[in-house]
Amino acid sequence: MKRKYFGTDGIRGEANSFPVVPEMMLRLGMAAGFYFHSLKGKPKIVIGKDTRLSGYMIEAALMSGICSMGTDVLLLGPMPTPAIAFITHSMRADAGIVISASHNPFQDNGIKFFGADGMKLPDEAEASLEELMERNDLERPTHGEVGRAFRINDAEGRYIVYVKSTIPKEVSLDGLRIVVDCANGAGYLVAPSVFRELGAQCVTLGCEPDGLNINRNCGSTHPEAMVRKVIETGSDLGVALDGDGDRVIVADSEGTIVDGDDILYICATHLDDLGQLQPRLVVGTVMTNMGLEAALRERGIALLRAPVGDRYVLEQMRENDAVLGGEPSGHLIFSRYGTTGDGILSALQLMRVMVETGMSLSDLRQGWRRYPQVMRNLTVREKRTLEGQEWYDRLLSRARERLGDDHLLSLRYSGTEPLLRITVSCPSQDLTREVSESLCSELVQRLGGAVEN
Repeated sequence: MKRKYFGTDGIRGEANSFPVVPEMMLRLGMAAGFYFHSLKGKPKIVIGKDTRLSGYMIEAALMSGICSMGTDVLLLGPMPTPAIAFITHSMRADAGIVISASHNPFQDNGIKFFGADGMKLPDEAEASLEELMERNDLERPTHGEVGRAFRINDAEGRYIVYVKSTIPKEVSLDGLRIVVDCANGAGYLVAPSVFRELGAQCVTLGCEPDGLNINRNCGSTHPEAMVRKVIETGSDLGVALDGDGDRVIVADSEGTIVDGDDILYICATHLDDLGQLQPRLVVGTVMTNMGLEAALRERGIALLRAPVGDRYVLEQMRENDAVLGGEPSGHLIFSRYGTTGDGILSALQLMRVMVETGMSLSDLRQGWRRYPQVMRNLTVREKRTLEGQEWYDRLLSRARERLGDDHLLSLRYSGTEPLLRITVSCPSQDLTREVSESLCSELVQRLGGAVEN
């Protein structure tokens, strides 16, 4: 389904440049207010945001448009994306709106929707919103029928209580020293509070947002400062969130990065030991390291692969009743507790494993061997269809034969850039590199462009 404004994760772009401009946000608010009003007599929509300067502008335009259609608005202020999903569901709102561009720099911003169930809005609903945005004949209520806006002053406390409830009461973080880097983003208030209230000693970074410094040299995309602080303070681990708090990257006490694949292995095997991984499967993506799949297979745990993107991971999880899934980037979903990636919750589940096993994070991450993996990007002039082409099928067949049974081979176009992403992995570093180079060489000849390492 081709859409005009919505991409794979809402509407996103440079703030105050089309389509992320007040006029379009007003039209989007009107479309949302009208759409949800048509489903229910007096609906209410939650709006939350991260700490970007442009969030004020977008929030005001959306709120005005929604209220003009007779729909009420509940304003949360800066809150992590998963908190907005949770509060949308727990307050029985009809929809939730997140104003954020996630891990992007401050000059970008975006809008994505959750439904009443806290799940991302279906493609069909987004298509309906786009159609309504194009109309100039939407009937508007008048007088006392216009909507109202309310500020929810205890939103942070509601979410903190909820996240703490996801681990057993007997699990305490007493004695743990944690570095928490909130990327100067949406988690800057709630993340340290969650860990401190459970007993941890917290050293904070990236907790002084000024509207311009979100994700700047901090957070999950720039964990170097967090790593340095872990080593400097002798902490047990470091936790780095992204700007909207839905992903996490961790460092152990030695400063070694622990990514989403590591966390999936640690949490999956622990849940399996407790008999709580039912069914015995985990959902990853085409980017999940092949070594993780092999290690889980040895324990009798299946790994299912979804396309890149947490919405696709969640779809696969729901289809298979999976309790755990995620991406190497740190989007992790624990379906018993939430409907989207949650960096704070994921870090807490990881600490739960440390407490219950008595093992350090350094020891826990040794449980599996990461296979060599080479990822390259090929710039292309056009995104030609490759599947079904005789030369392409023959190329992949030769590559798979060389790699053997235990391998990962993924070729996919970027959804936002003129790039073909090529990922190769197998137990042999030399073979992985050789196959990757061979693939790239022939693809350049066939498609043109150049390889970016």
